[in-house]
Amino acid sequence: MTSAAYDNLLYEPGGGLAWLTFNRPQRLNALNRQTLDELADALERAAADPDVRCLILTGAGPRAFVAGADISELRNLDALGGMALNAHGQRVFRRLETLGLVSIAAVNGYALGGGCELALSCTVRIAAENAAFGLPELSLGLIPGFGGTQRLARLIGRGRALELILTGRQLEADEALAAGLVSRVVPPDALRDAAEALARTILQRAPLAVPLAIDAVTRGLEMSLDDGLAHELALTGLAYGTDDKNEGLAAFLEKRTPVWKAR
Repeated sequence: MTSAAYDNLLYEPGGGLAWLTFNRPQRLNALNRQTLDELADALERAAADPDVRCLILTGAGPRAFVAGADISELRNLDALGGMALNAHGQRVFRRLETLGLVSIAAVNGYALGGGCELALSCTVRIAAENAAFGLPELSLGLIPGFGGTQRLARLIGRGRALELILTGRQLEADEALAAGLVSRVVPPDALRDAAEALARTILQRAPLAVPLAIDAVTRGLEMSLDDGLAHELALTGLAYGTDDKNEGLAAFLEKRTPVWKAR
């Protein structure tokens, strides 16, 4: 598959992964409706491509991952229009979260508002030292509406999430690491290499087991512990029924690198 042509997004697949770069640096890569539509299309391209198992999302330019929604699009929205836009954003971000592919947010600057919510929807987040995370919607008379009120609290806890949402305070990269919002902080010039190295490590794992593990964690967080354990057990059974399970165990016992067949 070759790179897809979009106005606001760069989609570059190859070598088992695809880079998705938000490409509006003159607007700090702010999300507008067109960008959401392009992201939705790119996600379906990735899902349909058997050679793509991991997505890396980042922003063009040195200043921003995605610095929020495009305010110029919000000014004239009434209640129904605002709900429609946010419903669309929720659908796209939920699709990213449940796509069955690993998604890595390589946060290279501001991740504010919708940009923070986008990062929260990814499987893993790593940040450059100049990254900053925040949900400033209350200062605009709004609330986070692309999933931020739900995912942030699940990730870092109710009290800390409410403090950040109610104050709009930004978390710098080191504080985001301490809070558990990101798993790693690296120098800005090392971010792309670190994201790709992480992706390459995950790509070495059994290709059918990876989405099962993501599903177990993601859906399990939405369930009671007992229901989550039952869901984990069902997915474990699926893993035991694969040829890759036999290959993985054989390779371990024979002290060699497994050769996955994705079946």
